[in-house]
Order: sequence, then C-alpha cells, then structure tokens
Amino acid sequence: MRKSLLTLSLLAATSAPALAADYSDGDIHKNDYKWMQFNLMGAFNEKGAGPESTHDYLEMEFGGRSGIFDLYGYVDVFNLTSDSGSDKAGADKMFMKFAPRMSLDAVTGKDLSFGPVKELYVATLMEWDNSVNNQKIGLGSDVELPWFGKVGMNLYATYAGSQKDWNGFQFSTNWFKPFHFFENGSFISYQGYIDYQFGMDDSAGNKFNTTSSNGGAMFNGIYWHSDRYAIGYGLKLYKDVYGFKDGEALPWTSTVESSGVGHYIAVTYKF
Repeated sequence: MRKSLLTLSLLAATSAPALAADYSDGDIHKNDYKWMQFNLMGAFNEKGAGPESTHDYLEMEFGGRSGIFDLYGYVDVFNLTSDSGSDKAGADKMFMKFAPRMSLDAVTGKDLSFGPVKELYVATLMEWDNSVNNQKIGLGSDVELPWFGKVGMNLYATYAGSQKDWNGFQFSTNWFKPFHFFENGSFISYQGYIDYQFGMDDSAGNKFNTTSSNGGAMFNGIYWHSDRYAIGYGLKLYKDVYGFKDGEALPWTSTVESSGVGHYIAVTYKF
C-alpha cells in the first residue's frame, strides 16, 4: 500500500504540452517503451493499519507501454537483513502492486481527447500481500495541467478480494515535474501522488474492519536524477489512510496510527 518513486513512465510530464494520443494510422506500438529500476528505501514514521513504523525495504519498480496497454508496478521486500528488532520483524515480507491500464484511444483507433484530457483508459489496480487482496477497476486518463504537464488521473471502484465484496472508491493522481536542469543533463524534479479513498463502509463491526468512510495520503518528493541514478526525499501526509480511523483499535492491533506525517529517503539505480 505504498508507492515510493514516481517513475520514468512519467518523464514525459515536462513543461512541453502533452499531445493527444493519435492511433488513427493503425500503429498502436509507435509509443512503446519500457523501464525498470531498483530503489533502496528508508521509511520513517510511516502510518498505516497499525502502529507507525520505521524500516528499510528494497523496491523493484517497472513499467512501460506496449500497444493498447500502459503498465506501472512494483514489488517491495521488507527488512532486508531479517533484523529481529525491525518494525517489520514477523510482518509480511513482501508487498506487490500492479496497475495496468488499457487505452480506449488505441482500442478504438479514435482520438477521444477533449480539453485537457489527452487519452482515456480502462484503469485497473491490484494489491497483494499475505493479508491484502484488493482489485480496483475504473476509468483512467492522462490530463494536461498548467506547469505540471501530463498528469495521470484514475477513478476506481474497490473490490476487497478477501471479503469478496465491494467497498468504496479510490481517486488517484500522480505527477513528475522536472524543474531545474544542470549542464551535465541531470535535473531535480518534484514528483508525487495522491491516493484518496471514499464511500467505504464505516458501520460498526463491518466485514472490512474499516472505521472511516474516507481517507488517503499525499506524497511530495524532491529528487535528483541522472541517466543511471536518482536520490531523493519524500514527505508523505496521511489522513485515516486505507479507511482506518486514527487512534482506534482493530482486531490485530490495540492502536492505529493512520494520520500524520511520514518521511522517505531513496537511492535508485536505473536499468
């Protein structure tokens, strides 16, 4: 349930205006690309569905475009040294997120852009670990915003796989804005995302254990990038994240710390 670096798939989000997708010539692979990177992460005062946590983790992050499909995903591995004193000792070792989107412009061969909206997608998102099994589906888009350039926006309905039922909605947006360039070609970027969930079941004793009808997080990162490396810091703001009200008890913990501020540092190698 975390996302660290905004990715190279968003490097097109510069100050240059984003162009509408045009697949009328039948060439749906003309915009294909792929990328992968490893991020060594440190999380400090991270909030969630339990006590706040400070820990390390390794993230393999990847994505790209192939024909009608746009993909973002990552796999996180926690407590790399298996330190018994770590906040993650005894917890789930891995977390995975995959977010494929299917371009409606490429499927139909038509330009579906309007105003600042440059491309439309059927957007999906899947999250897994030993205790989480969520699938989300909805409508996605690439939107041109002043200064930011191209920004991804997705609105999902959430299906909780473990409970086999629907529980609310999620709005997600992400951005990647290089704003200072050096003579050697490296640059500094402002990159981040917002994940906001709403319409969740907060009735007493509900099957999802959610205690707030809404909640979310906003990540604000400042990163230095070169062709092969990146180093950055991110400040993350939480409010009843994942639908768990701050300060309340849940079946698996006596106290939930789901609101406040967390800090992240990252060192990245790009393949």
